[in-house]
Amino acid sequence: MSQSTAPVRTRLVEIVVPVHNEQRVLAESVRRLHAYLTATFPYGFRITIADNASADGTWPIAVDLSRELPHVRAVHLDAKGRGRALRRVWSGSDADVVGYMDVDLSTDLDAFLPLVAPLLSGHSDLAIGTRLSRSANVVRGPKRELISRSYNLLLRGAMGAGFSDAQCGFKAARAEIAQALLPGVEDEEWFFDTELLLLAERHGLRIHEVPVDWVDDPDSRVDIVKTIKDDLRGMTRVARRTLSAPVGIPVPPRVRDARLPAGMVRQLPRFAVIGAVSTLAHLGLFVALRAVAPAVAANALALLITAIANTAANRRFTFGVTGRAGALRHQLQGGLAFLVGLLLSTGGLALLKLLLPGAPAAAEVAAVIAANALATLVRFLLLRGWVFTPRRAGEAAR
Repeated sequence: MSQSTAPVRTRLVEIVVPVHNEQRVLAESVRRLHAYLTATFPYGFRITIADNASADGTWPIAVDLSRELPHVRAVHLDAKGRGRALRRVWSGSDADVVGYMDVDLSTDLDAFLPLVAPLLSGHSDLAIGTRLSRSANVVRGPKRELISRSYNLLLRGAMGAGFSDAQCGFKAARAEIAQALLPGVEDEEWFFDTELLLLAERHGLRIHEVPVDWVDDPDSRVDIVKTIKDDLRGMTRVARRTLSAPVGIPVPPRVRDARLPAGMVRQLPRFAVIGAVSTLAHLGLFVALRAVAPAVAANALALLITAIANTAANRRFTFGVTGRAGALRHQLQGGLAFLVGLLLSTGGLALLKLLLPGAPAAAEVAAVIAANALATLVRFLLLRGWVFTPRRAGEAAR
């Protein structure tokens, strides 16, 4: 009797395909994915079609595919949201690794094994496909290219993110890691991916990146404007939570302590004191200059003066960087925080003038204070995540 030469599949990877009104492409994509994994993937797999509140024929097609193809199942949710669908499947999975990919299969499937292999070996905790690596091969229009690069640049600058592509619909995680992180992720829609990655990075988890070949789906029905607004709201919420109470999650022992990143406990009080002094100085200068200049000009000059002093003080006292080396570069980079503050406060003054023509000086001061509060949050994230990163601060101190 001849023995089979087929490889023994001892590990299980669950791939979720979240769908909403995708009756046009669902059957073809799932059959293609199933055939590819059956022929080439050396581990056990399960494909889960997660239908989140489709109103067309998506759900009946998903059920038919689950009956037709081995290792394919279908799950139905009554509410819409990609994050909601992933949470539902991942939280109850018995697989070793969980992941997902977009139903249009825009990412070349040859990247799937490199994506999950570091997770199965235990080397990494999460893995993402990246379209922004030099070795990635991407075909898409200039509009979506600009939006994607701008969003990821904002994440790196404002949130200190170390990963390159938060939005690529091609991700995986060790199941125990995903299930530990899920309670700390609030978003249920498109920002789910970004929030998961930010939370993972905050707790010291390893994120592996795989350059991918990716072709844009011309039939994509993503509401870009709504998605951008939701992402910005999500970033604000995550930043606010980062600066308040830490999120405790049961991650593995080597990163079990759910605390603020190294050094932040010491840095926050010092930054707050310097920020309070800067705010009072800014308001004093604004009131003084307002007597001889228009509100917008007075605000810009007052903000410029205090921004230079603020960056110098935070450089020395908050982040412990001394000496002249890099001082000019730090001031130039800190200028970005100045521009953010200028934009917010000028916008606040312009909005006040539009809504309340002839508003009293007290109202102008209140608008400046409100804008400064938001600008202060952005300033700390920029200074810590970009200007005075722990690595740069250590280099400058040596």
